[in-house]
Parts: sequence; C-alpha cells; structure tokens
Amino acid sequence: MLAGVAIADGHAKLSGDLVIFSDMSNPAPRAVMEGMVARFGEQHPDLDIALTVIDREAYKTQIRNFLTADAPDVANWYAANRMRPYVDAGLFEDVSDVWEGTLSEELASTKGAMTLDGKQWGVPYTYYQWGVYYRKDIYEELGLSEPTNWEEFKANCQAVLDSGKKCFTLGSKFLWTAAGWFDYLNMRTNGYQFHADLTAGKVEWTDERVKATFANWKELVDMGAFIDDHTAYSWQESLPFMTNGDAAAILKGNFAVAPLREAGLDDSKLDFHQFPAINGDVELAEDAPTDTFHIPANAKNKDNARAFLKFVASAENQTIINAGDALGQLPVNNKSSVDDDKFLLEGFEMLSNNATGGVAQFFDRDAPAEMAKVAMEGFQEFMVKPDELDRILSKLERARGRIYR
Repeated sequence: MLAGVAIADGHAKLSGDLVIFSDMSNPAPRAVMEGMVARFGEQHPDLDIALTVIDREAYKTQIRNFLTADAPDVANWYAANRMRPYVDAGLFEDVSDVWEGTLSEELASTKGAMTLDGKQWGVPYTYYQWGVYYRKDIYEELGLSEPTNWEEFKANCQAVLDSGKKCFTLGSKFLWTAAGWFDYLNMRTNGYQFHADLTAGKVEWTDERVKATFANWKELVDMGAFIDDHTAYSWQESLPFMTNGDAAAILKGNFAVAPLREAGLDDSKLDFHQFPAINGDVELAEDAPTDTFHIPANAKNKDNARAFLKFVASAENQTIINAGDALGQLPVNNKSSVDDDKFLLEGFEMLSNNATGGVAQFFDRDAPAEMAKVAMEGFQEFMVKPDELDRILSKLERARGRIYR
C-alpha cells in the first residue's frame, strides 16, 4: 500500500506540458500511440499532453525542420545509423540517464543500436526478428534438422536440392530482399561491428573481409540454392514457391508469417530457425529493425519527456503495445511478456537471449540511402553474375568514396 502511495505521489509531480510528434499514422499503430498517451495521461492527470500524428512518409521529410525550428518534447524515429544525422547535428538529446539502473539490462539487446559516441540517444519500443522460415514438413520428410553451423546449413540445402526442390525462395525485384542475405552472411562472417563499420563507410568494399562474405554467398549461388529468375518477383510473389513446396525456406522478417499462414501453411508445416554461425569467432548478431522515441535537444519540457520515455520502455507498456491485437511485434524489454504465438515467442527468445553479437537495423536503414541503393543493386547483380564480383565491388567502392565524403 505504501508503494502505491509513493507511485501516486510520483505521478502527481508531473505537470505542465508534453508535446509528442509521432509517425505512427497507419490505423493500428495510431491506435497504439493514442492508447499509450491516454494511459500515461491517466497516471499524470495534471499533465497537458498534445499528440500530433503525421503521415509516415511526410514525417521523414519534415523531421529535420521541426527538430530545428519548433521542436516537440518527444518524437518517433529509428535506431542506429538512422538516428546518427540528428545526433551529429546536435538535434537529439543525450538520454543516457534514462538507461541507468535496471532498464539498461532490460533493453540490453538494443543498447548497441541506441548508442553513439558511448551515449544513448533514445529508447526502443518495438522490433521484430529476421531469420529462416522453413517448411517443417519438408524437412521432416527429408530427415533434416535445424542447422547450427554453416556446414549443416549447406548440407541441408544439398539434400533439398537432391529432392528436386530449391532451398530458398527469393523475390529480389525490389532489391532490399537480397540485402537481407548480405546482412546475415556478413554478420556471420565478420561480426556486427564490422558490418556497422562497413555501412558507416569506414571499410573499403574491396576489403578481403568483404570478399569473404561474398565467397560464402557464392557457395549458395553456385549450388543453385535460390529459385530461378528471382529478379522477376517481389517478395510476396516469391511466396507461392514455398507454399507450393517448390522451395523449402525463405530468409525474411516475421512479417512473412501472416501471408504464409493465409496461404495454408499452419504451424505443423511452418517453422523458424536462427541463421546459423559461419565463423565461430564472432557472436551471433541479428537484423531486428527497431522503432524508437527520442527527446529533441530543443525540447521545452525535458523532465516530462524523460518520464514518458521511461514509461514507453517499461515492461508493462511494451507488453501492451506489442500484443497481437496491437502492433503484433516484439517488445524490446526482456521482462515483457509476449503473445502466445509460436513465432513471436521464438523471436523474443532469440533476440532477448541469443543475439549477443548485437542488433542491426537492416542494410537500407544502416547505410545512407544513396549507398544502400548502389549496394543493393550490386547484391542483386552478384546473385545473377557471381563471377563479376570484382567489378561490382569496385563500383561500390567508388560510390563509398563519393557518398561518405
């Protein structure tokens, strides 16, 4: 009872204004955002909260202007290199103090992604896993088990090929899907920090370590692991190869589960495994695109904003907002609970307890937009013409020299 009084007193201390700008404009995320603000407001009845929801695409073009001119107290954005321009420009507040104590442990999986120059610049509120979604029934039919290393991964693939199927479906028409393969092969070959340095322009694309990543990729390409003509398909258009049983697996984010289920793959036929280790000397890192809240450096009500960030990052709130009837994604706080969904549970366990190498944001979030475009074109071309790697890497290196000046 005394604790309850203390909490009530703590709530009563917040007064004044809190201005929040959000890009959660689609119906479900908007309802989540409005509900979160309402619950925080109930805890702090003396606080005047003003929420402005901006169309997601418009938000991307407006953020620098409003951070500079008439900043809100809290703003949505993204982790890692996507927040770097605003950190470097002095437009985001250092919120390392918010992370002190147990929160640093509870949000450990994304601490690296929220850290620049040794400081934390925001808090995460949701993410989702990437990994290998596979036809469990096909694996069982062929006597295969989930691979734990590169040799087992390739051996499984060969067994699938020998059965007359392809190992992986892929739709690389819109380029970013091939980047998922690059991310995993590079992080498994060289580790998270190398991958982060490469996307930050600190490593030459002609570096031997980059070539080692492509050498591993070439093993799969040369085996014929991927469906034919993948450049003709979007990722959605590539799914029938898996649902029809012509391909055994796909490397994708958890957003692929719903359409695969809708196409008839129930949980007896569909399963998930973490991308296995390649280089035993590097810890396992994952792609888990992370959405975040930040305090603008020019905010007027920073104490109120800090209280809101702590609320956002709390285990209870993250359980609520990531539920299946809300965002349907994963809470970052490892003390949260997860909906009773097979893939959400597996993803939460993986990211909370088996992603010790770090969390990347996906190639086109981690690299500047211009570099991402050129590199992803190169990835797609490599998958079609693997013997032209040196020319492709030289092109990427020229782009790096131009873009990161």
